[in-house]
Amino acid sequence: MTLYQKTSENVKTADVDLSEYHYVPQRYYGRIFASVAILVLLALLVNAFAHGKIEWQYVAQFLTAKAILFGLGNTIVMSVLAMALGIVFGVIIAVMRMSQNPVLRSVAMGYTWIFRGTPLILQLLLWFNLALIFPTISIPGLFSIQTVDIMTPFTAALLGLSINQGAYTSEVVRAGLISVDLGQYEAAKSIGMTRLHALRRIILPQAMRVIIPPIGNEFISMVKTTSLASMIQYSEVLYNAQTIYFANARVMELLFVAGIWYLVVVTVLSLGQNRLERYFGRGTRRRTSH
Repeated sequence: MTLYQKTSENVKTADVDLSEYHYVPQRYYGRIFASVAILVLLALLVNAFAHGKIEWQYVAQFLTAKAILFGLGNTIVMSVLAMALGIVFGVIIAVMRMSQNPVLRSVAMGYTWIFRGTPLILQLLLWFNLALIFPTISIPGLFSIQTVDIMTPFTAALLGLSINQGAYTSEVVRAGLISVDLGQYEAAKSIGMTRLHALRRIILPQAMRVIIPPIGNEFISMVKTTSLASMIQYSEVLYNAQTIYFANARVMELLFVAGIWYLVVVTVLSLGQNRLERYFGRGTRRRTSH
């Protein structure tokens, strides 16, 4: 918006001469003050890190340390596997939740209630200590194995992260399925498709444009959530960083190393998520353009 300020007070309102006015741009004093305040705070923060007791050469030294890269690889592997299983669990639970069978629907609701209602760290600890409840896992006459032998940090982390993720993913998938017009279900039924066949061939492909953005966010969150597995001694990037700084007392430096790698992975995943969103949203853009 612009303001015009009158230079002469004696002008007839019926015949206004714009030459008697001069342009006065609107002043956004609040924005200017907020911008200056933010820049000052950022400058103080940068100065604090630059002159604080942080040995930046150690950050550069350990950024590519073998233990850190090994932990980074474990973080990525765990994120991919846990998210893949979480999506499988989520789709199954979402389909069960929308079933007309009251038993399936109740089981799905109970699953979501339990695993969304308890802290993830608690679930990881329960899985890791499962041998206290079930000392052995066996099928009579076939095999018997000690639970402590198979419930390693990797197995416990994978089960805890994927099953917990399945509870959240199920709600995302269910929202995507609900977003598809009811007529699509009826059309599939009218040509003889079973419910599962219709879901796989017609409903899920249309629901993907709604499902992909939150699933992408969940995957990015999963990368950071794997850090909780350090509580059960899973050798991911934060756990290995902690192991190193327990030995050399370079706490802040090793935490910065872990933080930098998390930012790198999340940035790459965010770029991939944007490409997927554009791919699945191209049909919507075409309809909008017409």
